Amino acid sequence: QLQASGGGSVQVGGSLRLSCTDSKRIFSNNHMAWYRQAPGKQRELVANIFRGGGTNYSDSVKGRFTISRDYVKNTAYLQMNSLKPEDTAVYYCNKWPLAYARGWGQGTQVTVSS
Repeated sequence: QLQASGGGSVQVGGSLRLSCTDSKRIFSNNHMAWYRQAPGKQRELVANIFRGGGTNYSDSVKGRFTISRDYVKNTAYLQMNSLKPEDTAVYYCNKWPLAYARGWGQGTQVTVSS
């Protein structure tokens, strides 16, 4: 029910906008987040957005990424600017906090090359 899209391959400094569609209206009653998992590493929180609109970012993406949500479209977004090779990972959207996350889906691959 949560489908992430918008990933791709970009060069260092490039931008991508990820989208997360929510066919079962999970967003309307939950805090949401974007997570990522790089090869050989644990899944980590990238950014989360509260039902009221407040946001938090991991230190590694603060100032470069922006999380947002559209309740009408049941869609969450992650605008990623000034991308770095260390941003390379599969990105997922899901509930926040992590303990409430379910049904991860396939995610969307982001690859940043130098």
